[in-house]
Amino acid sequence: MDIAIAEDETAAPVEGIASSAAATPMMAQYLAIKAANPEGLLFYRMGDFYEMFFEDAELAAKALKIHCTTRGTHAGKPIPMAGVPVHAAQEYLSRLISQNIRVVIAEQTEDPAEAKKRGAKSVVNRAVVRIVTPGTITEDELLEPGRASLLVALAPGAERIGLAAADVATGRFQLLDATPETLAAEIARLDPVEVLAPENFALPHLSSRVTVTRRPISRASGAGARLAEAFGVADLAAFGTFRPEEAVAGLAVVHYLAETQLANAPPLDPPRKDAPATVMAIDAATRASLELTRPAREGGPTLLKAIDRTVTGAGAQRLAERLASPATVAATIAERLDAVQVFVEDAAARAAIRSALKGAGDLLRAVGRLGAGRGQPRDALAVARTLDAAAATHAALPDERPAILAGVAMALADTPGDLGARLTALLDPRAAAANAPDGFIAAGVDTALDEARSLRDESRRVIAALQAEYQGATGVKSLKIKHNAVLGWFIEAPAAHGDRLREAGYAHRQSLANAVRFTTDALRDLETRILAADETAATREAELFAELVAAIVAARPWLAAVSDALAETDVAAALAETAVTCRWTRPRIEETHAFVVEGGRHPVVEAALDDASRFVPNDCSLGPDTVDAPARAVILTGPNMGGKSTYLRQNALIAILAQAGAFVPAASATIGIVDRLFSRIGASDDLAAGRSTFMVEMVELAAILNQAGPGALVILDEIGRGTATFDGLSIAWAALERLNEIGCRTIFATHYHELTALADRRPRIETATMRVKEWRGDIVFLHQVTVGAADRSYGVQVARLAGLPVPVVRRARDILARLEESDRGAARAALAADLPLFAASPKPEAKAAEEAAKLLDETDPDTLSPRDALEILYALKAARARDKGGDE
Repeated sequence: MDIAIAEDETAAPVEGIASSAAATPMMAQYLAIKAANPEGLLFYRMGDFYEMFFEDAELAAKALKIHCTTRGTHAGKPIPMAGVPVHAAQEYLSRLISQNIRVVIAEQTEDPAEAKKRGAKSVVNRAVVRIVTPGTITEDELLEPGRASLLVALAPGAERIGLAAADVATGRFQLLDATPETLAAEIARLDPVEVLAPENFALPHLSSRVTVTRRPISRASGAGARLAEAFGVADLAAFGTFRPEEAVAGLAVVHYLAETQLANAPPLDPPRKDAPATVMAIDAATRASLELTRPAREGGPTLLKAIDRTVTGAGAQRLAERLASPATVAATIAERLDAVQVFVEDAAARAAIRSALKGAGDLLRAVGRLGAGRGQPRDALAVARTLDAAAATHAALPDERPAILAGVAMALADTPGDLGARLTALLDPRAAAANAPDGFIAAGVDTALDEARSLRDESRRVIAALQAEYQGATGVKSLKIKHNAVLGWFIEAPAAHGDRLREAGYAHRQSLANAVRFTTDALRDLETRILAADETAATREAELFAELVAAIVAARPWLAAVSDALAETDVAAALAETAVTCRWTRPRIEETHAFVVEGGRHPVVEAALDDASRFVPNDCSLGPDTVDAPARAVILTGPNMGGKSTYLRQNALIAILAQAGAFVPAASATIGIVDRLFSRIGASDDLAAGRSTFMVEMVELAAILNQAGPGALVILDEIGRGTATFDGLSIAWAALERLNEIGCRTIFATHYHELTALADRRPRIETATMRVKEWRGDIVFLHQVTVGAADRSYGVQVARLAGLPVPVVRRARDILARLEESDRGAARAALAADLPLFAASPKPEAKAAEEAAKLLDETDPDTLSPRDALEILYALKAARARDKGGDE
């Protein structure tokens, strides 16, 4: 297999833009670059600005809310133009990336002075140096803190789909595969910012924040060999066992980085095999419903926000990954819980570790920028400070070290070379932190640099003395010695004093409206010395920085291990801090279908309360009566606003936290491994795809019923409420029976009180309700879950609390009273009680046989007349016809 990415060497005209024929030289160059890069918004460097023209200018003006003007004409029409200053480019890039707009950056590749030497009409050489897309950014200002920024490539095969996920900012690179049925869940778990997919491949529904880039990824031979070659090995098996589709996806990522980053592609780690089978399967709808790491509305709460007490960027990213991919291997979960336990019990070690970690930067992102040639002194300083923090973290590790912390200690103790000491000695912290253009290499570490700086600085002092001398000699106190890129150093005085300076023998250089400029032999000589010293100092400082960068990049494998160790430590200490602060307990993890939570609480709701003690805890028991028995389903009834949705979510979140390796908000919890988690809570539609709220609900319900197994945890709220009453009740009834047959752990919240009849007719189905009290026509929500079933929904009372007009509430109460008087609800309950069970519904042949047997048992052949015998035969035929659905 192979990947093919089309590259057209001939620059085609861009739609909507005229040909470069008869254009000015500068505009012809712009059009040629634009034609070669039609997909992105072109940032065309002109001095201190990135300029945009034609449709790009109009798009930029709208997206960035900047002014769109015109510059000259082309094909007889004014040329729209907009621009942004180079020094503020990061801010504008961030705004464009957030709107899924890719940016092509064309820089000046020569000094404008060199272009002038070629002639007045010569244009400064420019070339595209990079294409910025959401999945390829590395700058701190453009990245979301504490969250991985993944580029995911898809390569469909005959039966499975290969995926490659690269965090370009850190170099993390993993390969995995999915089936067409699990692809959506895998993409949701990875949570990419950009997806690279074949041109005609039908993608599952993606969030609007995900950029989709289409490329002609094709299947051919040799993808594995070419991917291996890209990482300098003879065989991809050196890194693990990968499917052909995975190799194709991996190669797609490598090619895309070469396409967009050109010669400065950030380094990637060798590919590693990701194993989705070892993590809890959570589909996209469930993730959205539970708001694990992404809020349902901008700025809203998430589980991650509620519990994140990490102090490093790498730790925050690792915690987000844990919540997105809870483990299903009991040993892995136990190791993570052991590390948290140590810090829960040792407050001093926890405080020391967290204090040491606060000095760490985002190590791998800094290394990635340095490796891509985009690094700055601040990044090298971040590496130095992180290595100092690593040493402090190692010293603060507690004596008790379970498996994870033992691995951390080993990684942090392994410090090859003297990189940290070298960085600390060479960098000036203040200048490096400020990204100063010079002076970030400390004084006293390099003789040649110190000498050049001394000469440069001395020359500048001489400039100041020479200016004072000229002021005294000419009597012109406003005389100044200045510098610019065109003239170099020069003497400037007001125009009124021009003759005086000429008479004093100063050589005239330039006249302006209000000033005149001169030079002298002494100033020329001094300028030569200054330029030489400046160039020598800048060149030597750049050489030393390049040597530092090379040393950092060479140490990347070791730095990656250090980063990983710090992230593990940060997560363990942060989860311990959360556990202690919020009174959480260690869950007991079993390889069974147990699910027993005592005094469970909702971590996000509790965190939002001013007084956490106000939260009402509740128990939950869903596991089987015996190890080998199927799990239980609980039918949960009660009024709206009574707390049903909170109860549903909190139990799902407790399972996620437990298997992520965290303590849980409960008095105690025993969790049997949940291999799949399904949640259907709340109403949503997909009008863009032509799907109503009810259709979306049914699609999600179908996915649950078709995929849930005995190891699943299913939480459902108000199934069937989007259609007519009897339709909805029928669907809810059948769905609950099906889940009961599967034997998965289920909480089924509903206002169809008729469903509670199933608890008397089906094993392993129980009822629970949210307690309320009525007081003078109002209701008080107690938020307590108790055994039993609600006999009413209190909908009219809740409507009154919501502010419905009094006449409407009064009329609703009157209608409700009339309906209740008609005993319609009781009649419906009786109907439900008589309904045959889903699994127990007899087959047509069995019913016919039963009726025939009953009729024959009641018949005495000796007393039958010929007519009676004929009637019995007719009756048997009619029963048979009914079973067949006919009308014989």
